[in-house]
Amino acid sequence: QVQLVESGGGLVQAGGSLRLSCAASGRTAGTYAMGWFRQAPGKERVFVAAIRWVGGTTHYADSVKGRFTISRDNAKNTLYLQMNSLKPEDTAVYYCAAALETKIVINRRSYDYWGQGTQVTVSS
Repeated sequence: QVQLVESGGGLVQAGGSLRLSCAASGRTAGTYAMGWFRQAPGKERVFVAAIRWVGGTTHYADSVKGRFTISRDNAKNTLYLQMNSLKPEDTAVYYCAAALETKIVINRRSYDYWGQGTQVTVSS
């Protein structure tokens, strides 16, 4: 089992920045693909960004490309999402997820473990 705990969410004005963190614990030895998803009220949970745990290859949703950066610190078992130039449409609960995969994983159904989520609210 892997436990994931997100932090760093909050209220920010449009154009501002936030950095989300996701601390992994439990059976973290091994190769995990990691990702960030978000879910706005009344909508489905959608892909935001993903990273291979080894090598650091990344992939982003078109809606956040150029504004968000996913990264990880393997020594600290922590995943990050740096969010810049935030827009009101970025408002959502953000979830980190882990998949026992060596490649990039975009499909949310392929993820095995999820955090509890952290709220990000961007005011206009």
